[in-house]
Amino acid sequence: MSTKTYDPTPAKRVAFLGLGVMGYPMAGHLAGAGHRVTVYNRSPARAAQWVAEHGHTSAATPREAAAGADIVFACVGNDADLRSVVLGDQGAFQGMKPGAVFVDHTTASAEVARELGTAAQVLGLQFIDAPVSGGNLGAINGALTVMCGGDAAAFETIRPGAMAFSKAVTLLGASGAGQLAKMVNQIAIAGLVQGLAEAIAFGEKAGLDMKAVLGVIGKGAAQSWQMDNRGPTMVDDSFDFGFAVDWMRKDLGLVLDEAKRNGARLPVTALVDQFYADVQAQGGHRLDTSSLMKRLR
Repeated sequence: MSTKTYDPTPAKRVAFLGLGVMGYPMAGHLAGAGHRVTVYNRSPARAAQWVAEHGHTSAATPREAAAGADIVFACVGNDADLRSVVLGDQGAFQGMKPGAVFVDHTTASAEVARELGTAAQVLGLQFIDAPVSGGNLGAINGALTVMCGGDAAAFETIRPGAMAFSKAVTLLGASGAGQLAKMVNQIAIAGLVQGLAEAIAFGEKAGLDMKAVLGVIGKGAAQSWQMDNRGPTMVDDSFDFGFAVDWMRKDLGLVLDEAKRNGARLPVTALVDQFYADVQAQGGHRLDTSSLMKRLR
């Protein structure tokens, strides 16, 4: 866990649903910031492990975890997982007190964000869709970027708490805007990583010392986070850096579905999605997204 310094904010009673590679450290930062945290995870053993490490409490259901909380955070796998922890008799919405805010950090569809935003309003609750960028290391280091959609007053309520695990938390519009912004993020990353992979493959075929080349061109217009952080590891054929190909394909599926609805033309994104399918076919499901390099060697 990082030694991040937290801004002094009033402690709140919060819940965190989903203790995967992102949610586990995010919930830990909330505990470190002084909030009273109740966690829920589909696998109770994972929740017990978190409590053993951080203290606080766990709950057997999302409804129980959410009871009495001022803010309920969640980070689960997909739309179906999100609905399973929010809706139904044991869902978080049934346990939340009037006026409480549900903050969804799952990368999900804009459609489900709007659906749950409406459902929350009917129940006298508030909902913020808040997907994150920064991967597992960003979660561990408390340096995520959070893209939010929803009501401005609800956003101001949750922003101080979300800063416990973030370097930036920004409201970008109404319900669904956060998810749409995350799609923009993934479109940009997909094309950039493929371009970087092709550049490295070309340089290697040409007999260049690619670490030296990246060191030079990384000081000019070609510079990017991906080049600085993943370029050298791509040269080393090392692809164990967090955000998995399976997750990226899930995200790009959301992007391409949304593009069908809004009419956006995404030829490069669609092509890179198929390149990631090739990596999966090679057994690279859990490799990180820079493993596009493997197709070119």
